[in-house]
Amino acid sequence: MDVTALVFYAIVCGLLSLAAPASGRPLSRIAIGAAVGIAAAALLPALRTTFGLP
Repeated sequence: MDVTALVFYAIVCGLLSLAAPASGRPLSRIAIGAAVGIAAAALLPALRTTFGLP
């Protein structure tokens, strides 16, 4: 994994962890985590292109 992806996902996971305790039951936290992960994976290529990151 390259540094850009590592930093990006670390930020996403850190922000998600702030909201996790307030998200309710474990199944809803898993669903929210999956949705955020999919969105983050879809967004990273666009951010790389926009900011000219490797």
